Amino acid sequence: MPGDGTFRQDVGASVVVALVALPLCVGVAVASGVPAELGIVTGVVGGLVTGWFRGSSLQVSGPAAGLTVLVFEAVRTYGVAALGVLVLAAGLLQLAMGALRLGRWFRAISVAVVQGMLAGIGLVLIAGQLYAVAGVDAPARTPAKFAGLARLLAEADWAAIALGAATVLVMVGWRRLPEQVRVVPGALVAVAAATGATVLLRLPVAKVEVTGVLDAVSTPGWGQFAVLGSAGALGTVAAFALIASAETLFSAAAVDRMHHGPRTDYDRELIAQGAGNTVCGLLGALPMTAVIVRSAANVEAGARTRASRVLHGAWLLLFAVLLPHALAVVPLAALAGVLLHAGWKLLPVRGVAALWRSHRGEAVVLLATAGAIVATNLFEGVLVGLVLAVAKAAWETSSVQVEEVWEGDVLCLRVAGNASFLRLPRLLDVLDALPGDRAVRFDLTGLRHLDHACLTALDGWQAQRAKRAASAPGHGGVTGLG
Repeated sequence: MPGDGTFRQDVGASVVVALVALPLCVGVAVASGVPAELGIVTGVVGGLVTGWFRGSSLQVSGPAAGLTVLVFEAVRTYGVAALGVLVLAAGLLQLAMGALRLGRWFRAISVAVVQGMLAGIGLVLIAGQLYAVAGVDAPARTPAKFAGLARLLAEADWAAIALGAATVLVMVGWRRLPEQVRVVPGALVAVAAATGATVLLRLPVAKVEVTGVLDAVSTPGWGQFAVLGSAGALGTVAAFALIASAETLFSAAAVDRMHHGPRTDYDRELIAQGAGNTVCGLLGALPMTAVIVRSAANVEAGARTRASRVLHGAWLLLFAVLLPHALAVVPLAALAGVLLHAGWKLLPVRGVAALWRSHRGEAVVLLATAGAIVATNLFEGVLVGLVLAVAKAAWETSSVQVEEVWEGDVLCLRVAGNASFLRLPRLLDVLDALPGDRAVRFDLTGLRHLDHACLTALDGWQAQRAKRAASAPGHGGVTGLG
């Protein structure tokens, strides 16, 4: 908590972070298909609950655009009432992973898979929010959303499109203004400007529907826990926990590079996220994760201790209690514009080009992960990426070098490296190309690994060659394995 000389900086940073978080909390909730107030509830819990833990001093948590797609699918499949149960179970799973000290293992996940996951989320988010900006009902599946863009233009509400486009332009242009002006978050300015234009011009566009924070909070009943008997629901819980944890801990690594304070304790941060999601589940709110946009704003605003993230939750709660009806004049198109901008920032356009030039295999994993997420869903797409990453790593580590050295009339075949089934076709090609009238000796002392498939193939090839040598005079045999 704050020490001498840090409280003023932490209070100032907390106000900035709350202003950044407010439009994102509401926008993520609306895009997830739940009441807007539930996004604010998650933001409050991210500050007042998760903020107290010592895992990461400056990282800020709340509802994230990265989980929007998964939450929307869960709400559509199981209903808003079951969302709290799913989030609660995910939080308990995170607590268990933190207690088992599994947090550090998330650093072993392929960076290409994580970047592909974020890119896929960005594409899905953009596809959905294009319809939200235009005021048109979106198809259920992402491929259908992209295929229906022509219909979208024909049915679009052009007043809503103008508001959404203006929101994006303000956010992009705001970053080019002097630093003194950028103390006020661009997202807040963009949404406020769009709201003002809507009120002054009396534009007939859809607006946020509000019921009050207390009315939106709904503690899960015992009967709703029956949803956990479904394999699909358990998969959703696992996806919530794993994706939120991975995004949080990768965000922590990025935030640690932005300041010189205490480094993140990954296991404690996982416990902090688990505690936060457990409370969010009990309140029927959205799942949370650490959010790099808010965390970066916290650092850039001069935060010194975790007091800033706790106070940001207090500011959000104060706004939700004192000014709940202020949300009712916010146009949905403006919030969709904020999320469109967030989705675009998730696309590693320059990174893919650089990765293709330097590590083409990693770029393939990234693109395949993103494509699989767009074609199927988030969970299955990430699984595809992980399988490809493991297959790529196995292929690259199973390199085999074969050297032919003549020792008088005997051909010595020196095999080095890692001989696995992945390299078996190449090894057999070399063996089949050996001259049949010469004796062959194997030298396997350079092998670091020889799996069962390769050993069986070598034994079979040796036995077959010995049999031919016995039946055909002058045919070379195998003198042994060295």
